[in-house]
Amino acid sequence: MLQRIQRIADHLKDITGGFTPETGIILGTGLSGLGREIEVEHSIAYASIPEFPVSTVQGHPGKLLFGKLGGKPVVAMQGRFHYYEGWTMPEVVLPVRVFKFLGIKRLFVSNACGGVNPGFDTGDLMILDDHICLFPNPLIGRNIDDLGPRFPDMSEPYDHALIAKAKDIAAKHGINVRQGTYVGLTGPTLETPAEYRYVRNIGGDAVGMSTVPEVIAARHMGLPCFAMSVITDMGVEGRIEKTTHEMVQRVAEKAEPSLTTIMKELVAAC
Repeated sequence: MLQRIQRIADHLKDITGGFTPETGIILGTGLSGLGREIEVEHSIAYASIPEFPVSTVQGHPGKLLFGKLGGKPVVAMQGRFHYYEGWTMPEVVLPVRVFKFLGIKRLFVSNACGGVNPGFDTGDLMILDDHICLFPNPLIGRNIDDLGPRFPDMSEPYDHALIAKAKDIAAKHGINVRQGTYVGLTGPTLETPAEYRYVRNIGGDAVGMSTVPEVIAARHMGLPCFAMSVITDMGVEGRIEKTTHEMVQRVAEKAEPSLTTIMKELVAAC
């Protein structure tokens, strides 16, 4: 896997003329619009990158964008890879590994997810301050010492300083943000009422099918992380409705401008 990561990184360096991003960004379902704010220098389809996975989910365009955001060099994924698509966990987190080899110093992640905190509502933005991993851990197997330690510390999965800056930015723009714990499940089924209750009972505020493996891989490599969720549906008793992927996309797209404002200014502040 280490050789595969290096080959992909070298290929991208050749295509981009050695472009060195400082921040890596992963854009979730319905949240690819932040890409429009990037002064794109190179747009590369996943399908054109040897040994790189390909997005199969609606709302995930499947491109790497290299350019400037808030005046800072970034690389952004328009669309991610999910465990439920059939990728192995090392493949799910492969882009994060490649980003590190390209030179990023931090990772920003966004996602669309369900809310289980009764104080939340659809369309809310939540800053992640912790997570619970109910996925197979992406670090299972032989450790690659060149990437990180066998037993990485996870006492601060989401960087406290980045969270504080993001909250200041939100307050400046009058954007209401929640803060809480994200629980990662495999999907692709949406949760049953009993599963929503379980997620809440174990300490979750929101539940989704991504983000956690990517953050684990990033922290394994010593990268500070920041993540935001759009609450696209509610898993609270009395408020559970039949949900489709298209509904999730619509809610995420409506909340996207506020998320974009926070992400863009946070990148610029780093």
